[in-house]
Amino acid sequence: METLNILRVTFSSLKNKAIEVKKELEDADAMTVIKSDLKKLEDALGDFTKAAREDLIAQTQKEIAILKAYLPPEMSDEELKTKIEALLAELGVSDLADMGKAMKASMEQLRGQVDGGRVKKMIEELLKK
Repeated sequence: METLNILRVTFSSLKNKAIEVKKELEDADAMTVIKSDLKKLEDALGDFTKAAREDLIAQTQKEIAILKAYLPPEMSDEELKTKIEALLAELGVSDLADMGKAMKASMEQLRGQVDGGRVKKMIEELLKK
C-alpha cells in the first residue's frame, strides 16, 4: 500500500510538471521531478527526527527507499571528477572566476545524472588546485 501511495504522489508530481511546462517530460525532466520529491521526503525525515516522531520516521524511510529504487545510481566521485576535468579543459576554465560558466556547462551535460551540489563542490575542488 505504501508503494502505491508514494507512486501516486510521484505520478501526480510528474503530471503537474508536464502541465506546467506544457509538453511531455523527457527522461531527464522526470528524474529531476523524482529527485525533487525525494529531497522533500529527506527534508521531512529530518524534521520528523528532530520531533522524535518514530511512526513518521519509519514511514518516510520506506517512501525514500521506494523512490530511490526508481532512480539510477548516482555517478561515482571518480567518474564525476573525470567528466568535469574534461569539461573544464574543453572550456579552458582554470580559476574560480569562471565558476558560473563551468557550472552551466556541467549541469547541461550531466543533467539528471548527478546532484548539482556535488557538481559545484567538485568544480570548486578542481579549480582551487
